Amino acid sequence: MKTKAKEFIKNELKKRKLTYMMLSEIMKKKGYNYSDNTIRTKVNRGSYSFVFLLELCESLDIDIVCIEK
Repeated sequence: MKTKAKEFIKNELKKRKLTYMMLSEIMKKKGYNYSDNTIRTKVNRGSYSFVFLLELCESLDIDIVCIEK
């Protein structure tokens, strides 16, 4: 599951041609203070809170949709 969590963010950054530094700046504008190193560490670890995911998705204008299996 950690691999999926890691790849989700990496793919979104790649699609948008964003670096971790650019993502950090975007998130700061939304009021979420994470350094590029903090974001990189969370992503590479593949482990981050749901709150961080929500903040990231809001910063990148990504809608989260829950679908029952």
